[in-house]
Amino acid sequence: MSNSDMTFPLLQQILAIKNLPLQPTYTIRNIAVIFGVSPRAIQNRVASGQLVPRDLPGRAKFLNQDVEDFLRASRKRAA
Repeated sequence: MSNSDMTFPLLQQILAIKNLPLQPTYTIRNIAVIFGVSPRAIQNRVASGQLVPRDLPGRAKFLNQDVEDFLRASRKRAA
């Protein structure tokens, strides 16, 4: 994969490591699988405003850009 193909570089790197495809939308469960955590952990991030879902039909949905933005903002602060 060349750099020009990486529209969402952080998300695409994680997906490549886990051998998962890039999808048009993600559910809380999808994101939990990507990060290897429980759906509750993702729900907590949503409740705290760290990960903001789109107002699409059905359950909470996230676009690639939403996950990429979450990843960019997720850097740990120095102690």
